[in-house]
Amino acid sequence: MAIHDLKAYEDFVQFTASAPMLEQIAAYYLPDDAQTRMSDLLEANQNRRLTDAEIQELDDYQELGRLVRRIKIAAHVKLAQQKAVTTT
Repeated sequence: MAIHDLKAYEDFVQFTASAPMLEQIAAYYLPDDAQTRMSDLLEANQNRRLTDAEIQELDDYQELGRLVRRIKIAAHVKLAQQKAVTTT
């Protein structure tokens, strides 16, 4: 796996290392350049066969995206639990 080579991965590592609040985690998005690159690769995949390197890069972006989504969902759940506790 070459995911450690992605700048977006390092950005996410730095974000999580900054001890963000749950609200910040819930609002987090991958950097615009990462989202654009992933969109470009998905579009290219529809029009031609990706190179092996592009396939790996796309897989890495998708894996990172899944990780970010899972963490965001967990943050939303914790925020909802906190809200439920404070309103009762």
